[in-house]
Amino acid sequence: MMRLRHCLAFLTTTALLTGTAAHARKITMAKGSVHFNTPASWIEILTTQGDPEVRVFQVPAPSGAENASLARVSVTIKKKVADLAAFKAYRHAALARARQLRSYQPRRAHKSQSQVYTAQENHTLFHYVEFYYFTGKSAIKLRCLRPVRTREKSDWTQHFDKNCRAIAGKLGNLRKKIRHDALAPSAG
Repeated sequence: MMRLRHCLAFLTTTALLTGTAAHARKITMAKGSVHFNTPASWIEILTTQGDPEVRVFQVPAPSGAENASLARVSVTIKKKVADLAAFKAYRHAALARARQLRSYQPRRAHKSQSQVYTAQENHTLFHYVEFYYFTGKSAIKLRCLRPVRTREKSDWTQHFDKNCRAIAGKLGNLRKKIRHDALAPSAG
């Protein structure tokens, strides 16, 4: 009996450890220069190539929850951004479009490169968080939106926000790496 318990404990621990790694899916964009992970449960609902390049993911609600309002995460890469002034113009235009959304209300942003607001879509109030990054050649926009009033558990909301921040962190690190590489002296 004791041996069976140890075996079950070992199998459970192994399943938990390997299950965590199996639940991530690696996404690459911009010919491999942009990469991040998404949970395997996220459903890719749109992919475009070219300029801009876009990936949109539907984030399923917990089982048994109302699924009429889709929580989504999108990453958009505008590849031909000449300089910082062009990036600022791109970001300003995106924010101007956001302000045109029905019931737009700005919220306090957590970081200077982010924009947080609520707006209505199909009679549902959504919470939006957008991050903008300039890599020196392109603009990257991460948009995470989820219903404000949902029947989902707060655990789902916290998990959604955590995954959004993880992608933002990965894209932010990419921006820092590109800036560092651009400032590094060239060999030769």
